[in-house]
Amino acid sequence: MKYEFVVDALSDQKKLGPFLRSCGISCSLLRTVKYLENGLMVDGVRAKTDLVLHAGQRVEVAAPSAPENPLVPCDEPVPVVYESEDVIVYDKPAGMATHPTRNQPEGTLANVYAALMRRRGLSDAFRPTNRLDKNTSGLVLAAKTRFAANSLAKSSDKRYLAIVQGELRGEGRVDAPIGRDPDSIIRRCVLEGGQPSVTEYRALRTLRGHTLVELHTLTGRTHQIRVHMAYLGHPLAGDDLYGGSRALIGRHALHCSRLWFDDPRSSQRIQVQSEMPQDMQALLERLKTVEK
Repeated sequence: MKYEFVVDALSDQKKLGPFLRSCGISCSLLRTVKYLENGLMVDGVRAKTDLVLHAGQRVEVAAPSAPENPLVPCDEPVPVVYESEDVIVYDKPAGMATHPTRNQPEGTLANVYAALMRRRGLSDAFRPTNRLDKNTSGLVLAAKTRFAANSLAKSSDKRYLAIVQGELRGEGRVDAPIGRDPDSIIRRCVLEGGQPSVTEYRALRTLRGHTLVELHTLTGRTHQIRVHMAYLGHPLAGDDLYGGSRALIGRHALHCSRLWFDDPRSSQRIQVQSEMPQDMQALLERLKTVEK
């Protein structure tokens, strides 16, 4: 696979290495391709990373072939809501892990991707930029190439929908560090000395003893939304790990509903959306939504 870039006026006199870094080529990929035959080309001539560029020149990067994907393919159907040469976005169902673990090596979204690649005669690795919890539903953005992985990690942004217990009003920001609960191997908690963690929230509708909330995570900690909402005294419905009740829904009511990212090749801003899943919609109906 080749990537092509044209040197613009702002990059005139810039060296090839820094120019490619500004285009989203990671340091690790750059270290690999510069040793490949014809790995780096400028106007059709092999080049080194210290070459001084001029506006209008065409730069080509030949990415190495992907290693064989070792995952066991899984043919379970999962909707693909967006795909390009470099990017794929899945609408993951609740109950499916994003990536294999020691206790669950098969049946994950990564295994679904491996099956897709096998059908196409490819072996690209699965590189998700957001790893939703097993019981969180919604959009998962993944890079199909090493080049795209670096670019997407910098440009992606997400919004979540959650149904929390209690009537939460207005909007706010939770800036509270998160660390591993010393009494559990699974739970996280707000903890002095934990990793900096920031979540913004906006109440959309108050319901009968519950609230539909939109959330934006500025950091990406394990269980971040679940921990921060419980910290506010509003655990997610169904989230019995953090004080919620499963009386009305059998999993924590959290869904990644909107996603933005820059296309790695064109830099065009892409937006994709996912409707709230049926179990969360049914919960809203059961609560007999009352807007206040």
